Amino acid sequence: MDALLEKIKHTKTVAEATALLKELLSDFSEKTDEALRFAEEAHEGQMRKSGEPYIVHPILVAAITASVSGDETMVQAALLHDVVEDTSYELEDIRTRFGEDVAHIVEGLTKIVTIRDEELVPSGSDEKLISSALSFRKMLIASIKDIRVLVIKLCDRLHNMLTLDALPPHKQKRIAEETLVVYAPIAHRLGIARLKNYLEDLSFYYIYPEDYRKIDDYIKQNAQDLQFKLNAFIQKVRKMMEEHGFGSDAFDIYGRVKHYYSIYMKMHRKGVSIDEVLDLLAIRVIVNEPLECYKVLGLLHLNFTPLISRFKDYIAVPKENGYQTIHTTLFNKEGIVEAQIRTKRMHRLAEYGVAAHWKYKETGNSVNLQWLESLSFQNESVEEFYELAKSDLFSEDITVFSPKGDYFTLPKGSVALDFAYLIHSEVGANATGAIINKHPASLLSVLKNGDVVKILKDDKPHLHCSWIDAVKTSRAKEGIRALCRAREREVDTLSAYNILAAMFNLSVEEIKRAAEAQGMAESIYRLPNGLDYFKEAIRKIADYIGAREVRFWELLKKGYKKPQIKEVDYFRFYTNKPLEGVEFDYCCHPKSGDKIVAFYKDTKAIIHHKLCKKAYEKIKAGEAMLFVEWKKVKLARYRLIVALQNKKGALADLLVRLSALDLNVINIELGIRSSESADYCRIEVESTETNKRVLEEKLSQRFKLIEIISLDDAYNK
Repeated sequence: MDALLEKIKHTKTVAEATALLKELLSDFSEKTDEALRFAEEAHEGQMRKSGEPYIVHPILVAAITASVSGDETMVQAALLHDVVEDTSYELEDIRTRFGEDVAHIVEGLTKIVTIRDEELVPSGSDEKLISSALSFRKMLIASIKDIRVLVIKLCDRLHNMLTLDALPPHKQKRIAEETLVVYAPIAHRLGIARLKNYLEDLSFYYIYPEDYRKIDDYIKQNAQDLQFKLNAFIQKVRKMMEEHGFGSDAFDIYGRVKHYYSIYMKMHRKGVSIDEVLDLLAIRVIVNEPLECYKVLGLLHLNFTPLISRFKDYIAVPKENGYQTIHTTLFNKEGIVEAQIRTKRMHRLAEYGVAAHWKYKETGNSVNLQWLESLSFQNESVEEFYELAKSDLFSEDITVFSPKGDYFTLPKGSVALDFAYLIHSEVGANATGAIINKHPASLLSVLKNGDVVKILKDDKPHLHCSWIDAVKTSRAKEGIRALCRAREREVDTLSAYNILAAMFNLSVEEIKRAAEAQGMAESIYRLPNGLDYFKEAIRKIADYIGAREVRFWELLKKGYKKPQIKEVDYFRFYTNKPLEGVEFDYCCHPKSGDKIVAFYKDTKAIIHHKLCKKAYEKIKAGEAMLFVEWKKVKLARYRLIVALQNKKGALADLLVRLSALDLNVINIELGIRSSESADYCRIEVESTETNKRVLEEKLSQRFKLIEIISLDDAYNK
């Protein structure tokens, strides 16, 4: 494909592009010729920024599509993919002339609204994520109905990347970044290695030009030596296979230097220079039958020393995108070489992925598209969707097993809770622990390739709201988020009734009837989070009560007073109750800004985290509650290093003293020792005291303060 893309890059005329398309599509029918003529007529007079007629672009996209899929319908759709978007023709014109199938694909491609040059935001801008996420979501939504849309879109982006030099540098980098984070990972998930590798290398060239140049210079300077080593190794393997019963026409061996972006990522992950990358060279052995793959593996391991930690059998345990190949890394006197062993069918699937279905008429579900179907498109924000999906798309995979031997693919760095949600959303929701390789483990235990995992669960859901950043997969994140949203809404609804009941000195049931009568039952959950809504709710409930048998004067006799805003410590309340102080229970420890609830007891507000289990039980029991929110107080952050005696109760005593100074502890690190073996701890705190010297003086009076650093200083940001 290298030669083809080089040829495409230098094709500038309609005649050259047409000739190339006809060369690549063996069955160039009259209908395809009609699509070509129609596209030429529709785009007549349009020019690309590089100067050539615009029609050259769709013809060359069709040529790449032909080389990848060989499917005439897809080629016709590729020729017409910009007609509806960029010309006066409508989709109905496509449907009338070329049929429903072609029109269906063109419609999908048209729905993917390309980010126009004038809309491209600067590289590094905060808007970059949003625009990429919009493009990304539209691509995936359009592709759920027909995966051919995605294949053509990848071919379209590849041609755009081949001609990116016509654009100014800032746009080159912006488009390349989007290609690397959106298009290349999708090509990987579709199993189309040919497109993925080229999209990565072309993006790499524009995003990190210096790093690209260093790798390119090294490869070119050492090209002769690398090729000599590769040829020598291939000859050894070829001779070895022929000596052990493989006919010379029964297998193929190809050698290559790994593509540049994969070399860069290897350097980046291991923190090494290109001189220190051990396996720049790779060979691929292609045989006829799966059993022959294992015979070749045996010959290689018997004749060369394998690096066992790098051995992977993707034939027995295929990747999620359908990829099947044995990988092994071998020590040889010429150096270290990676060997890949696969059958011809596996090779076709590895190179063309989902497109092999059309190119080679492959049957069956060779490429797993469950990742696409399982993505949630109902997220509240496009950025949230993007963050969820990219964790599934952009990471390396690991394979873990159930106790029954079923295997599951997860992103590298996944934890046991990710595995639980992968099995089923209910298993994830009800999970309480895990057994990993027959040993009890936390649900936050990071899984390794080959782990055998069993999930322990209850018959009821467990909230893991604070774990959302610990899980890796979109399924786990969305599952946790959905459970926590549902719990928050339930807590807000029950809290609203409790707050109103306490304010009016009525029962919760009476308040529910009043809310129902005033049409507030569906929106009452908003009350604990919005003072304006709360005030409106008070008015409506009072109107209802005043119009019924319980008159307002009776409420006044019961002690009802007009509510007021009262500020105590870090909190703001809206209540008609006497309020003399604020206390915290010991079951939860809300930090500044956390979602909170307040119970009313003996003229005091008792603060809990909104998702606290104990608070939930009290809320369900209908205990008296108050409207509460954090005061908008600027809190300063500090890092303290404090001497701490190594004795029982020392830490508890320290925390009590910090609390007495109204310091909110954010983080604490114990076990720090100096050269004199003294014990210290490092603590991060929040304080309303913005003057570091004043706080330092207060702290020094209570315990031995070694150091205090303001984390709000400019050099710490």
